[in-house]
Amino acid sequence: MTEFRNFIAGSWSEGASQSPNINPSDTRDVIGAAARASRAEAEAAIEAAHAAAPLWAASTPQQRFDVLDRIGTEILERREELGRLLSREEGKILAEGIGEVMRAGQIFKFFAGEALRQSGDVLASVRPGVTVDVRREPVGVVALITPWNFPIAIPTWKVAPALAYGNTVVLKPAELVPGSAHALAEIISRSGLPVGAFNLVGGKGSDIGPVLTSHPKVKAVSFTGSVPTGRGIARACAENLKKVQLEMGGKNPMVVLDDADLDIAVAASLNGAFFSTGQRCTASSRLIVTEGIHDRFVARMTEALRKLVVGDALDPATQIGPVVDERQLAQDLDYVDIARSEGGKVAFGGERLNREKPGFYMAPALITETTPGMRINREEVFGPVASVIRVKDYDEALAVANDSEFGLSSGICTTSLKYASDFKAKAQAGMVMVNLPTAGVDYHVPFGGTKGSSFGPREQGRYAAEFYTTVKTAYTQP
Repeated sequence: MTEFRNFIAGSWSEGASQSPNINPSDTRDVIGAAARASRAEAEAAIEAAHAAAPLWAASTPQQRFDVLDRIGTEILERREELGRLLSREEGKILAEGIGEVMRAGQIFKFFAGEALRQSGDVLASVRPGVTVDVRREPVGVVALITPWNFPIAIPTWKVAPALAYGNTVVLKPAELVPGSAHALAEIISRSGLPVGAFNLVGGKGSDIGPVLTSHPKVKAVSFTGSVPTGRGIARACAENLKKVQLEMGGKNPMVVLDDADLDIAVAASLNGAFFSTGQRCTASSRLIVTEGIHDRFVARMTEALRKLVVGDALDPATQIGPVVDERQLAQDLDYVDIARSEGGKVAFGGERLNREKPGFYMAPALITETTPGMRINREEVFGPVASVIRVKDYDEALAVANDSEFGLSSGICTTSLKYASDFKAKAQAGMVMVNLPTAGVDYHVPFGGTKGSSFGPREQGRYAAEFYTTVKTAYTQP
């Protein structure tokens, strides 16, 4: 059995205990045994990162470029192997798994370039003869806590900028998907980083998280995950005066107006709501449709859902893979029942499916006749479940779209430049899509939301420097 171990101070560790890594497409398939780090091991990882911080902070831009470029190259060369591992442990179909691995490699390549593209300011002081220079410096030891739904892309878009800007890292991946993180660590271990500059600790967040958020040598924490956990991390970081970056939930709207191209609207909604088994924080789980196109849209969506193939993530015929585990599947099914009890109509799906292999399969659910106040439209389900809200016109659609505690991604399908422009300006979200799925973003531009979805500086692109660096202002009198 493959062992997915911790990586601390340049050495592999089996941890204090182990947990099985189960294939959600076939629960008989145990992919490996994942190490759970003890609190002492988490502390050792922080100490190792702290010891390595001065050396890596003093590295040249060329050294950082070489390391990150080397990592990105190997990830891309192994994309099919790593994509298969990812799909096997997380459940997204193989094409999506390989695509995610390719994105991880591209992110490392991008931030390799950012290590060279340094910027700063040299200014004249208001005082005669005095010059001022402003530069960015690394924060220090950064703790990264990542979720299970993008098991290599999200760790990558935190690790790559952290290293590019001269920080050292302790990565704590989700316990459900240890294989992808272990593979990433194995690649990084051969990249030429100083010993201790990158560390991996597995296990339960409830065990290790408090160590990462309270240890005085951790200077910043970046977290992607649930809202309750994120709020707890924010409180802990505030108490310990740490820099914090949070990416949390979403209840993303997709507005479909009467003038929309129906083919585009159905394709964008189907992709945004149900691809990757709906397990994306950017999934369009609220479909807000004006009354003139509502019935045709629902009919077309139902027809499209009937044609989707739900099955083993590694089967080339599969279009929707399994839900990640039994607990998440139960939550998804519970929300379908709740929506039904509140008056929603299940137009399609919403039941557990049996396949040749035992797994966590669910028929993607489309729920109609819902209203904005229902729980299905207020709370994040995080599965292949989408609800439809019928509205009168654009103004009502915009109001309903913004009626949420979340504000991550927001979409609209329309052929009207007027409505598209107005929506981009007035949608209360960090990202807005026009005639595109709400899920699916580029790696070289900022990622993040508003309201309860995000807190702190943006991730990805050159905007990542805001979190992973601190600004120093220096004055010189010749």
